[in-house]
Amino acid sequence: MIIMCTFIAIFQNNNMSKGKVKFFNESKGFGFIKDAESEKEYFVHSSGLKDSINEDDEVTFDIEQGKKGLNAVNVKLA
Repeated sequence: MIIMCTFIAIFQNNNMSKGKVKFFNESKGFGFIKDAESEKEYFVHSSGLKDSINEDDEVTFDIEQGKKGLNAVNVKLA
């Protein structure tokens, strides 16, 4: 069981996307992250943050389907 959990954690970390915070409005609690590889922009809500972010920060994130499209979640500083 421990081996499987470790494998899953390593596998998930390798699949995280990397990007840059294009815009983030802290008072409104949302912004956009530009994926470094695909150049696509993803919506990010403050509820999807693991760390505090600011514009131009380098981050890693997962992508998840939201109500209105794809969202960046589990956002951490790179």
